[in-house]
Amino acid sequence: MTLRHDALIVGGGIVGAACALYLARRGLRPLVLEADFVGSGATSAGMGHLTVMDDSPAQFALSSHSCSLWSDLGDQHGELWEEDPCGTLWVAAEEEELPLLASKAAFYRERGLEVEELSAADLAKAEPELRPGLSGGLLVPGDRVIYAPKAVRWLMEEAVALGAEVKEGSNVLSLEDRTAVCDSGSFEADVIVLAAGAQSARLLPSLPLEPRKGHLVITDRYPGFCRHQVLELGYLKSAHQMSGQSVAFNVQPRATEQVLIGSSRELVGWDKSVNRGLVHAMVERAIEYMPRLAELSVLRTWTGFRPASRDVLPFIGRWEPIDGLWIAAGHEGLGITTSLATGELLADLIVARQPTLDPSPFDPMRVVGGS
Repeated sequence: MTLRHDALIVGGGIVGAACALYLARRGLRPLVLEADFVGSGATSAGMGHLTVMDDSPAQFALSSHSCSLWSDLGDQHGELWEEDPCGTLWVAAEEEELPLLASKAAFYRERGLEVEELSAADLAKAEPELRPGLSGGLLVPGDRVIYAPKAVRWLMEEAVALGAEVKEGSNVLSLEDRTAVCDSGSFEADVIVLAAGAQSARLLPSLPLEPRKGHLVITDRYPGFCRHQVLELGYLKSAHQMSGQSVAFNVQPRATEQVLIGSSRELVGWDKSVNRGLVHAMVERAIEYMPRLAELSVLRTWTGFRPASRDVLPFIGRWEPIDGLWIAAGHEGLGITTSLATGELLADLIVARQPTLDPSPFDPMRVVGGS
């Protein structure tokens, strides 16, 4: 039996939930098909760091607009997903990095984002656990941290209140023109949104997405150990590396008074196992910046898969080779940050409403010859 709906969304992570919410706000009644449970994939594995990125004007536009949307929601509901306005502190280890830090600050200021450049002495005051001898920092005070598993459930509940439906345990096997074939039956809609994160490439092999495995480590409770999300300035270099393995210093204070330590990246297909050697390198990298991390007790280590496009930009828009198919995938490590802007942009494109953002940099058809 084939059931028909206004729209189908394949994937119940935070991007899929945001698409469901904004499609419902635009008057559609979408059905979300989730293979496991809402938020069970990369959403539950990520840090939940809402940050404005500057690696390209398009990424800045998407992430800054999405952070504004998160801020508006957080002012009303942030306590429901443990929101912490801790800000982001970018750290320059060597003097040679200071021009890059200044360039980053100028990029943000030119676009109206509040930032504060910190001297070595200011950096030590801001984060006393950082080792002596670091050269400076850049504070982005508007960045926030959320607990994404709670946030995705809230988004989905809001979408359901507006008429959306959710079918957990519905594994989509294939996509055809205006049809999603599940293990439990087929569903039809004029609009199908593929928002299945790294799994999107399994359903659409022609979409150039790769699963990039990452590790996170969480410690026991250490009240006040760090105050900000703290990253090394070289984080983006690690994030953009599309071969081999990479690690970067990335530490986050949790509302539970625990410390979350990242980050790593490797291309290993769908192997979910913990790479002990890479975790050791990741933690050692963090200890180089915060030596006393070596004294903290680790409770758990886990992995997740980031959906990585080759040009580091997500796919948001229509996939013309399959009738009725739209894509919202490929956000790499920014799916939580950019989920709201992605959902809003895609919904506006689907209902032919003038979007807030220029959609052209995210057009999935850019990977098709001649587009």
